[in-house]
Amino acid sequence: MTEIDLQGRVAIVTGAGRGLGREHALALASRGATVVVNDRGGALDGSEDGVPPADEVVAEIRAAGGTAIADANDVSTLDGATRIVELATSTYGRLDILVNNAGILRDKSFAKMTEDEWAPVLAVHLGGTMSMSKAAWPVMIAQGYGRIVNTTSAAGLFGNFGQANYGAAKAGIWGITKTLAIEGAKHGIHVNAIEPGARTRMTENLLGEFADRLDPRLVSPVVAWLSAEACETTGEVYNVGGGRVARVVIAQTPGFFSSALTPEEVRDNWDALNAVDGAEVMVSFTQEFEVLADMLRGVTVDS
Repeated sequence: MTEIDLQGRVAIVTGAGRGLGREHALALASRGATVVVNDRGGALDGSEDGVPPADEVVAEIRAAGGTAIADANDVSTLDGATRIVELATSTYGRLDILVNNAGILRDKSFAKMTEDEWAPVLAVHLGGTMSMSKAAWPVMIAQGYGRIVNTTSAAGLFGNFGQANYGAAKAGIWGITKTLAIEGAKHGIHVNAIEPGARTRMTENLLGEFADRLDPRLVSPVVAWLSAEACETTGEVYNVGGGRVARVVIAQTPGFFSSALTPEEVRDNWDALNAVDGAEVMVSFTQEFEVLADMLRGVTVDS
């Protein structure tokens, strides 16, 4: 098999100054992609700290013989996102790959969470994914080609104490990934997401004995593959960490049906409809609705 080659492709990686984003940028560059390394710098909560990490990553890429440029625009606004995309297209003539990785944390229990702890987290994670994709979309449509890799989280899929803001944003990224995959299909734009597990500034105090084995470099190979032209997958989410890669799916139990459903029937069949035996993976609204439609077809409607 030939190696994955991204020669001639131009990529933007957001939040690429440290952690996962840095590794994504280095991995794409190592495969030949030209990379716009976006990072505003700043502390984990998004406040300013005066450190320009994007410049350091660009220097690493160039030292290895690659091509890269640093950017410090704010992904959370459409204006900032547009400037990032314009930097890519004006400097390199195109944009093929967008990796939405930027994020901040402002953890607090929901009872104590303030607007200042809620809004910025959604703005960077979910708003940044939306704004960057929105800015890149017309460029990719005009090319008839694009690859977008978003970043969701276990907190968005399963919840996590103290992360209502972060979890809500990451759950929203699941939704936008699925929708953009549908809308981008006819334009040659593939959109997927990763649910990474890695040692970063966000997680280094949470991983216990496995922290050293969850190197962020073990996540980036999936990003590189999802960024490749040869990858035909779209609309999927992958759990990635420590060398393991797995597809994450939505499934439904067989459920319970009654054409005249009552609260008592729900109660009496609660255990059965929650049982996962026979659960089916759902990949589309159409598939989900067809399950109900089949049941409704078997019911005679009184005139």
